[in-house]
Amino acid sequence: MKKIIATLFTLIASLSLFAQKFVSEIPPLANERWYGAYTAKAFCNTPLKDLTFQPYEANEKKKDLATDNRGNQAAPFLLSNKGRYVWSNEPFSFELKEGVLSVYSEVEKVQPIVAGKTLRDAYVAAKDKYFPASGKTPNPLMFTAPQYNMWIELNYYQTQEKVLNYADAVLKNGFPSGVFMIDDNWSKGYGTYEFDASNFPDPKKMTDELHAKGFKVMMWLTPFVSADSRNFNTLNKLGCLVQKKDSKKPALIKWWDGYSACLDLTKPAAVDWLKGQLKNLQEKYGIDGYKFDAGDFDFYTKGSRIFPNEETNTTGPIQAEAYGKLGATFEFNEFRAGWKNGNQPLAQRLQDKKYSWDDLKLLVPDMVSAGIIGHPFSCPDMIGGGFLGDFENIDYTKFDQELLIRSAQTQTLMPMMQFSVAPWRVLDGEHLTICRNAALLHAKMGAYIYGLAKEAAINGEPIVRHLEYAFPNQGFESCNDQYMLGDKYLVAPMTEKGYKREVKLPIGNWVDELGNKFKGGKTVAIDVPIGRLPYFMLQK
Repeated sequence: MKKIIATLFTLIASLSLFAQKFVSEIPPLANERWYGAYTAKAFCNTPLKDLTFQPYEANEKKKDLATDNRGNQAAPFLLSNKGRYVWSNEPFSFELKEGVLSVYSEVEKVQPIVAGKTLRDAYVAAKDKYFPASGKTPNPLMFTAPQYNMWIELNYYQTQEKVLNYADAVLKNGFPSGVFMIDDNWSKGYGTYEFDASNFPDPKKMTDELHAKGFKVMMWLTPFVSADSRNFNTLNKLGCLVQKKDSKKPALIKWWDGYSACLDLTKPAAVDWLKGQLKNLQEKYGIDGYKFDAGDFDFYTKGSRIFPNEETNTTGPIQAEAYGKLGATFEFNEFRAGWKNGNQPLAQRLQDKKYSWDDLKLLVPDMVSAGIIGHPFSCPDMIGGGFLGDFENIDYTKFDQELLIRSAQTQTLMPMMQFSVAPWRVLDGEHLTICRNAALLHAKMGAYIYGLAKEAAINGEPIVRHLEYAFPNQGFESCNDQYMLGDKYLVAPMTEKGYKREVKLPIGNWVDELGNKFKGGKTVAIDVPIGRLPYFMLQK
């Protein structure tokens, strides 16, 4: 019986796959590797390895851009290290098997475009045509100073007193002031854009104090609207809520905080309403910007593997694209999930990681993946990760302080650097000093990093660059533990436990941050004590 069921599922999967109107099979060129589509390496390696489109498997890992953004940014874009790329304005499905890339589309036969001979050739040609640079960046402070997110320390218990205490602790412990993000539950309900007075008795005084200390203030939000709120009735009458498919009734969408209605951001009236609410917060309390969360495709997809909602009259990619366009009107913004919107002035953060060495290894490949699908203004995950349970009820005799240091160092020379767990709570004095030095180094390099951001706003090229992008045909196709910051610095953080690592240097003359000189074109072994972040400067 099990064999019959398995055969039936395979047949259904095949029929579903080939029911799509257009199928393109793209044979590989010699030594060709493909990249792109998703930021998240957890499901889409850099470069892609064999991937099979299997929509009916229990542990489903389908590569279907219409239904799943894998918790991060996604784009209808694949590119190869041999100068070819695939683009469609609409979502498609794809698989890679024995080097053959197959693309399945409902709207067109997707053909590869030959743009040159390298990964960079493919990227530059595609971005010039489909997602050119906007000429704008997020606010400079997003790059030049650390960010402090209140999620880990305050989670659902955000209060004015606790927020100000965290800000005071930042300065007391010698960390630079920067962007301050107040997270979930600052209002009385989702879709209610007013501070909960019981927890924030004087929001204007709070923001004034934070500004005086050198911080800018961002607020967390989602497109969801509590069904028992006054705004629900207003928005429903205005036709601003996502509706059930083939119905004029608002859909109650399952997400990680329960069931809620949701703004339909494809409707101009919904966009205008939300923008008006956010502008009011800015004018009334001096809020500087917003963390736009929960743009995931899963909420709109029938039978989603994570949130199995009923089908709605809109789609995840369209909603995510509209959400990003709205966010780009605010100079302080952050997005975790997105669709297209390449090279727009959006700060794109990596999906939450766990506090583990395995997840730390994902930061570099995820960051270079974000860059080569058109998101140069990227932020790694919160330092140490974004899962509350990893930092609650800590046994300090067993807590791995080295891991938090290496997480901070890995972010130091990336475009943005974000704290959430308070280092002074979980680290001893020695490790806290090292962590603080990482934050100070990021601030010291801030002018250079923002200079790269301004260049990216003009030329559309990544800030964090894959080594294959920067140094083609030198054997860096699968290099996932080092990266280029612009065209000057090669950064090789420790993403494994220990104090030694190997660094593969491209052809050229290099000098490390300690002043040691190296002849490139070979791999070198280096010592990496706990206080060291290795980086190498190309000598021209």
